[in-house]
Amino acid sequence: MKIRHLVVFSAALIISGNALADEALLKKSNCGTCHNMEKKTVGPSVKAIAEKYRGDAGAQAKLEIKVRNGGSGVFGTMAMPKTGANVSDADIKSLVSWILAVK
Repeated sequence: MKIRHLVVFSAALIISGNALADEALLKKSNCGTCHNMEKKTVGPSVKAIAEKYRGDAGAQAKLEIKVRNGGSGVFGTMAMPKTGANVSDADIKSLVSWILAVK
């Protein structure tokens, strides 16, 4: 019984650690300058992005391209600038995956 609790507790720590790491990556990559978790600022909230793309099988690939290259027209007319070269493709993939998992 104790082992089961330890496994569940360890899994919870890993999951919450990944969420914190990706929120930190959002800030480190300067995405947090325009995107807030809960409310629209310059750009849509992270929750609004997750909700818009929920159930879209191609969302991961679409958003990775949009984050890298920038764009506009999905959430309004404000253009999103392309992401700097200092943000790796792996970091973008991780950020998009995290955003799409937000509830």
